[in-house]
Amino acid sequence: MQANQPAIRELGRADYEPVFAAMRTFTDARTPDTPDELWIVEHPPVFTLGLGADRGHLLSVGAHDVPVVQTDRGGEVTYHGPGQVVIYLLMDLRRNKPGGKLYARQFVHKIEQAVIDVLAAYNLAGERVEGAPGIYIADGPRKGAKIAALGLKVRGNGCTYHGVSLNVAMDLAPFTWINPCGYSGLATVDMKTMGVDVPLADVQQALAAALIDHLSTAPSSTAAVAQAATN
Repeated sequence: MQANQPAIRELGRADYEPVFAAMRTFTDARTPDTPDELWIVEHPPVFTLGLGADRGHLLSVGAHDVPVVQTDRGGEVTYHGPGQVVIYLLMDLRRNKPGGKLYARQFVHKIEQAVIDVLAAYNLAGERVEGAPGIYIADGPRKGAKIAALGLKVRGNGCTYHGVSLNVAMDLAPFTWINPCGYSGLATVDMKTMGVDVPLADVQQALAAALIDHLSTAPSSTAAVAQAATN
């Protein structure tokens, strides 16, 4: 592992609420010397709400047996479920990164770029949309559909948790039971729908490699992302 490279913890499939509690406990206890960590997890079905979320965006959730959890991240309502890569970023932004400490906006940009790089490794074009964090399909008949979501908590001391999700091969129906990320009628898509049928574990490793590439003090190369995607 390179100096100051985040450690990776693979949690497998785990319920949302215990992982949420563990992120807060980890962040409460960390010191300036605590190594950063990336937690890779796949959640059973769950809807999560950001701090300022409007419950009016829960359209027909009550008709389905899926829990709704209030969180302390930014953003609105989103859905996590099987077939989705979720990576939580437990980072200290005050540490020296390439070019100095990171600010929240730069942090978001790097996470989004990691997703774009992973999609490109699978020949999918992703793009940002101004004012709407996450990654969206950039071209073709599904242009504008959301494929990755982002929600973070950045404490006053620069320590972060929560993270990013990328839809790989999911049941997309639960996204129709909400206004995803607070946007009425927002189409949501996964990699399989876009013609990429790949094991979830492969995308987990590819996205972890891309995040490390962008966030480590000693970045490797985007070639590492392509390598992880083809392993």
